[in-house]
Amino acid sequence: MLSVRRIAALAPYTRFRRFAALAASAVVSAAAIAAGSSAPRPGREYSWHVSIATGDYADRAARAVSLLERTFYNGTGLWHMCVRLTCSTKNRDWGSDSLTYVLYFRWLLTRDPSVPPIMRTLSGTAHAWVRADAGSSDTVMWDSIADAREYQVTGSATALAKARQAFRWVDSVMASGFAAGACPGVDYQWPHGRGVGLKTLETATNYIKAALLLHEITGSPRYLAKAESEYREVRRYFLVGRVPLYTVYVFDDDSTCAPLPGRYFASVNGNMIWAGSALAADTGDRSYLAQAVATARALRADLGDGAGVYAEMQADNDVAEPLIEAMYRLAARDHQRFAAQWLLTSASAAGADQNAAGEFGRFFDGPPPASAATAWQVNGGAALVQAAAALDPHGRPADPGFWTRARFVADPRDLTGHALRITVTGRAIAIVGSVGAVCCLAGHARVFVDGVETFDRTGIWQNMTSPSVRQPHQVLFAWRWPTAGRHTITIRPGQPDGEEGGSYFNMDGYLLVR
Repeated sequence: MLSVRRIAALAPYTRFRRFAALAASAVVSAAAIAAGSSAPRPGREYSWHVSIATGDYADRAARAVSLLERTFYNGTGLWHMCVRLTCSTKNRDWGSDSLTYVLYFRWLLTRDPSVPPIMRTLSGTAHAWVRADAGSSDTVMWDSIADAREYQVTGSATALAKARQAFRWVDSVMASGFAAGACPGVDYQWPHGRGVGLKTLETATNYIKAALLLHEITGSPRYLAKAESEYREVRRYFLVGRVPLYTVYVFDDDSTCAPLPGRYFASVNGNMIWAGSALAADTGDRSYLAQAVATARALRADLGDGAGVYAEMQADNDVAEPLIEAMYRLAARDHQRFAAQWLLTSASAAGADQNAAGEFGRFFDGPPPASAATAWQVNGGAALVQAAAALDPHGRPADPGFWTRARFVADPRDLTGHALRITVTGRAIAIVGSVGAVCCLAGHARVFVDGVETFDRTGIWQNMTSPSVRQPHQVLFAWRWPTAGRHTITIRPGQPDGEEGGSYFNMDGYLLVR
């Protein structure tokens, strides 16, 4: 943001975070499990059955888009946030916006004629942010990007007006509450920090992306200047550690701004990669592109599993579509071959992560959904397969049946001591339990693979659930190795912090591919 903002009166705001705004969570019965699969029951082994997708990348991309348009989309301009699970239907904030982004990405790559009518309807139901509204700064910036994408597909004046209105709401209308604290160049998630002083990079990177899209749409240099200013602030406060990856949280107590290291969301790192590429194109300054490439290379090197496949640690507290979009831009526009290779490697592994309905889980290296699927989980794989289809339409995943060979090992355990160890001999493991077991935020654990903590120190943030409902029989953690061997996964207590809370871990058992 620019250093000077117009100070506006604060609108009232709701008490709870976005993911706690729904009613108290409900336990979903085993009847919600997908047909053709069996629910794990504590203390009892079950047979792992799941129907998997077939076909080349073009076929799989079409199936994923059909899933969004016919199952997640409700036909009247709203998105269902879950399937086979009761949760909200809306057209606001990152879960719904991420599905809008996937449709835009599909249209960008293929000019699919099924996309514009839906985007036109979505622009009509999109929220118009006004002074009296209450909301978090990141919610509004996710919306601004979705509105801009709807405009790019349809040319809707309504969509453009809402994109500008959402951007202005954070940048000007609510600036006195958001752009405050010890580092006012970075926005609080909630006005004045609401006690914990959380500033999330979701707001800042979406601010940059929204500003650049508005600059490209309107030609206004004002938006470009805002994007460049915020980009500098992000690199100052969120770029910590020895590698050029961006952590997602900073705590501002009005005297200091302290990052929570090692929380590497796909969305925010993707946004910064995309922003570096876009700023290089818009300004002619190639240093922006060099920074984007450095982050993308670090992500490829440090955020993969033992087989080199990207591992998304963030439960449903993240969306991966922005990362896929950014890597594709590097590959197609900036001619970075490693980005194309990363996409195709991820897509090949994720071929075993897509079920016959077209749904993906959040782990590209993990098994396909066999129970509920949420918008936060499916958007990354749905975008990834679009990119793979554009790069290699007739290509196919190397081993789409990889997880059909898995066996479920019933092993119900809690983290009650210093460490919980799971020792196996095999090629892959997927730990199964309930996301949001104690809904809906505090409770996480650290994860060590063969004695080494995962580079992304989110580990397993089990109690975080964006739809604010308990989700039984979900994959909490997945990991592959290039060959079979003896391995130990160690779960240790989480170190308490102001966002993830204290320790929690509970598992039903695990899937093992020998």
